[in-house]
Formats: sequence, C-alpha cells, structure tokens
Amino acid sequence: MIRISLFDQQGLAETAMYRFKQLMGDKLKSRQFNSQHTETMIKVKAINKMTGLGMPKYQQ
Repeated sequence: MIRISLFDQQGLAETAMYRFKQLMGDKLKSRQFNSQHTETMIKVKAINKMTGLGMPKYQQ
C-alpha cells in the first residue's frame, strides 16, 4: 500500500487547482450558487475527460 503524506496531498491538490484555473479560467460566469455549482461540475467533467483521453491504454 502506498502512503501519501499530507504535504504530498497538498501538492497534488494545488497542482489540480492550478490546472483547473489554467484551462477553465479563475472566475465563474454564473451569479447564483446553484448555477455556479453546475458550471463548476461541467468544467470538472471536461477536465476529467481530457485527462482520460491522455492516459495510455494497457494490454495484457
């Protein structure tokens, strides 16, 4: 089992937020909270899709 220290977790979280802001911008266009939540989830799904497309496919 791989153990990740709190410093490593913080670094991973900061890197993820940096990527998110670089790709999607650092501001939301929506003004209401529910709309902001929906906008953010759409952006997160788009980033996850892009990450998945960049992953290699393994064969056994």
